[in-house]
This record gives sequence, structure tokens and C-alpha cells, in this order.
Amino acid sequence: MKIVLPGGTGQVGTILDRALSAAGHEVVVLTRRPRRPQDVAWDGAALGPWAGAVDGADVVVNLAGRSVSCRYTPENLRAMMDSRVDSTRVVGEAIAAARRPPKVWLQMSTATVYAHRFDAANDEATGVLGGTEGGVPDYWAYSVEIAKNWERTQAEAPTPDTRKVALRAAMVMSPDRGGVFDVLLRLARLGLGGPVAGGGQYVSWIHDEDFVRAVEFLIAREDVAGAVNLAAPGPLPQREFMRVLRRTWGVPVGLPATRWMAEAGAFALRSDTELLLKSRRVVPGRLRDAGFAFAWPGWEGAAGDLVRRARAARAGSGRLRARVGGG
Repeated sequence: MKIVLPGGTGQVGTILDRALSAAGHEVVVLTRRPRRPQDVAWDGAALGPWAGAVDGADVVVNLAGRSVSCRYTPENLRAMMDSRVDSTRVVGEAIAAARRPPKVWLQMSTATVYAHRFDAANDEATGVLGGTEGGVPDYWAYSVEIAKNWERTQAEAPTPDTRKVALRAAMVMSPDRGGVFDVLLRLARLGLGGPVAGGGQYVSWIHDEDFVRAVEFLIAREDVAGAVNLAAPGPLPQREFMRVLRRTWGVPVGLPATRWMAEAGAFALRSDTELLLKSRRVVPGRLRDAGFAFAWPGWEGAAGDLVRRARAARAGSGRLRARVGGG
């Protein structure tokens, strides 16, 4: 298949590009900074010659959008909104103009669309969308609006010959440097991976292998359209999530952090506490109903695999540095 990945140079795009290319698919990445023969330049906002890559493609998986790993200033929140909505709109325009439109358009969304809650899990049928819950910072509602507008833009695109799926993805865990798992593992290794603000907030996640398999599953399942949660069936409280990660790496303790300590740490990392404090208790209702089988349904097994791969990558980097230094 020919698969086009707009915005495919980030963490998730790199995971998909690597796996789909290894499976023998022709993968084209739309990026602002093309570096490889399979990269095509685009600006994520206007139609251009890049639209030719969409015409005749089998699948489009749009991943474009400003990273959420930043301070949630008004300027950055607006950039998140505009980059997601504009790129989704223009991908829809390219599909609508194509003589041979793709059969399916998978559009990245986010599990952040659901409400901050502890009492029950959110699936696609009964989950509560966020934006009106009390006791949380006002700007959290803007993050929900970003997700809603993201999905609405795809849904309203006039592409009658292309099936559309919105991927409400939880945090994708892979050992790649710079990803969310890499950051969490670094905190655990430093002894800082304890409960944050009590640690009762739920963490929803998905192993990178299952993320790729879920994307392949949704490409193949012509009967599935609309919003689909991409999350492992075992979300768990942050304190337990980090306890498992520390134990897997071999770190005996993790210092707890109060809310103000989390604020200070997020500021130092140029990130935001919403990523730490919002309770994302999300489960994959539609995937399970459609018969998808997770290879890594529980965090303990997934953490073990990710830690093993992270250790192997670090060992390989160490050997390479030793060869270069001794050469």
C-alpha cells in the first residue's frame, strides 16, 4: 500500500514510518523540512504540489500538529489549535480534490478530549467529554476544545469516497529518545518517579507495537469509522504506573511531588502540569468490540518490554561511542 503521513517526523510518526516501511509499504512523509527521498515538502496550511502524493494513495494518516510538550501559554495553545485544525482542513481539501482519493483517512486526535475523572473509565459510547468539569484550571477546557475542533474538521470534510477514523490516542510508549516513555524513565532512574499530587490521577497509555497494530487493524476494517480510542485496556493510577516502572528498571524509591513541585518541574522541562495531573481514564471500547487483541494489555508486561529495549538501545549507543572514540 501507499501510505501518506502528514506530519510524520515526530515521535508517533517515526514509529509508524519505521514499522510500515519495514512491512513493505510505500510510506511518504509530508514535512516542512524534507531530508529523504520519501519526504515531500508541505506547510500544513495550504494546498500545493504535495497534494499529488495524496492522489492515488491508499491511506492517509494525518499526525500534524504542534507538540503538546510545551508551556501552555495563550500563544502556544493557539498554535496547537491552528496547526491541528489547519492541517486537517487542508488534508481534507487534498482528498476531496483527488481523482483517486484514498480509501481511508486516519486522523490523529487525543484521549485528552475526555473529562478529568476518577470514578469510571471513558469509552467511546459512554465516556464523558471534558471542558465543563469543576476544580481544574480553566485552560484545560481549551485543550478539550482543540481535540473537538480537530475531530470536527475531519468529520466535516467533504470526502464521501474516503472512510474517516479519528484516533483518540493515549500516550504512545516507545523507548525512542525524547518520547514520553524516555522522559518518565529518566525521572524514575533519578529517583524522582514518585506520586505526583497524591498519584490518584489515571494514566492511559498504549505500547508502540499495539499502536502500530491498531492502525493496521483500522486500515483493514472497512466497517469501522468515527472516533476510536487507542489506549491499552489497563489504565492505572499514576502512583502505581510509576511504581511498576521503577521496579522494572530496578529503582527502589521514587520521591513524591506536591502540586507546586510539579509546577516547578514542568516549568524547568518547558512542559505543562496538565500532562501530569489530568486523570485520563480511557479504555478501548470500539477496538475490543471489533475483535482487536492487544499484545501488551497490562502495564507490567509492557514496561518490561520497553525497559529491555531501552537498555539494549543504550548498550548499543555505548558500543558505538566506544568504537568511534577508539577509531
